[in-house]
Amino acid sequence: APRPSNVPPLPADVPPTLQKLHAELAGVPHLDAEHLMVSRAMMFMPGPPLPLRMPQGRRKRGGTYPGESIYDTPSGIWNWLVLAQVKEGTESRGTIESVVRIVRKMLLQVQPPLPLPPNAKRRMLNEWAMIDAGDFAVHVLSKAVRERHFVRDPSKEYYDS
Repeated sequence: APRPSNVPPLPADVPPTLQKLHAELAGVPHLDAEHLMVSRAMMFMPGPPLPLRMPQGRRKRGGTYPGESIYDTPSGIWNWLVLAQVKEGTESRGTIESVVRIVRKMLLQVQPPLPLPPNAKRRMLNEWAMIDAGDFAVHVLSKAVRERHFVRDPSKEYYDS
């Protein structure tokens, strides 16, 4: 199917799986094609460091030294981020769940298989759903959620919230 002209272009180094997913999502009538975005995951601005406080009491609780973890690395959890915004006014009509089914179906057919978690049979939030596909995350969201949480300041390397 030909891609609508108002779909933003893909970055040059996008993996083949994301190219297929982007092509699939560009043809979904429930999505606002102008806001279908595939990009490298960006860092969030770190907050101020906690003041260092030693553990207290017999059980040595209450200290603020967090130790080291995998999350201390400069990169985020995912390398790529896909944002797909549903058309305004359709959030509460099952549109987000429908797009999530389309994304999961496409990703489960990819070779080699992606490490998708089992599909939760619970009701999703009306405005936002996320699929963790290992190397990338797919966010299917409403316009209000995108404007609230995913507004990017182009002069910075992180999202403001």
